[in-house]
Amino acid sequence: MGKEKNPRRVAENEAMAKLRMLRTSPQKLNLVAAMIRGKKVDKALNDLTFSRKRIAEDVKKCLQSAIANAENNHGLDVDELVVAEAWVGKNLIMKRGRPRARGRFGKIHKPFSELTIKVRQVEEQA
Repeated sequence: MGKEKNPRRVAENEAMAKLRMLRTSPQKLNLVAAMIRGKKVDKALNDLTFSRKRIAEDVKKCLQSAIANAENNHGLDVDELVVAEAWVGKNLIMKRGRPRARGRFGKIHKPFSELTIKVRQVEEQA
């Protein structure tokens, strides 16, 4: 008499992780996300570790979370995982301002964004 199990949002050979409220613009975050799309997870982790972008550390945490979800929740093999998709979305924008010359007001927008990473298990061809 319990509740029915929720249907999976991803396929049987996939796992997903989502990171919200990242304090960077979606455009800057997408540069880092594009760097790891389609790569094997160990290569993607190495690229993020040695990236000079500030937000790469948060992207690495999200990727590690997706890998842990794949291993622990869905029983996938970590050595065969590939970053299938990594997409970026907009979130809220904090609006601040600063006084400018002649009584005017300069707008300052502080954007937030969100990141979703999907990893997929791919069998290697011999």
